[in-house]
Amino acid sequence: QLQLVESGGGLVQPGGSLRLSCAASGFTLNDYVIGWFRQAPGKEREGVSCISSSGMRYSVDSMKGRFTISRDSAKNIVYLRMNSLKPEDTAVYSCAASASSYCSWRTYEYDYWGQGTQVTVSS
Repeated sequence: QLQLVESGGGLVQPGGSLRLSCAASGFTLNDYVIGWFRQAPGKEREGVSCISSSGMRYSVDSMKGRFTISRDSAKNIVYLRMNSLKPEDTAVYSCAASASSYCSWRTYEYDYWGQGTQVTVSS
């Protein structure tokens, strides 16, 4: 079975850090584009960061310098390191896999989705 499972979310103070994990089973992450997305209450899902099968990495402008995506091929896990967190970063964060050869913020291009992990930034 092809599955993605996110973990690492939780409650963190403004300015704090979290590292989210996206673990794959049933397929190899290196063969896919892996994107991180988030959805805040009352808002549409938006792209956060992406890593292609070739290792090219992209982040949305508002997250550049704070969020870093990386991949551990041996463990078949993609991470999202989040620093300097702000209350507006509060959202459900999901990872997704696409068979495409390039990063995209179009959610319909992603074939597999995890269940999401809640990140709450509050004092």
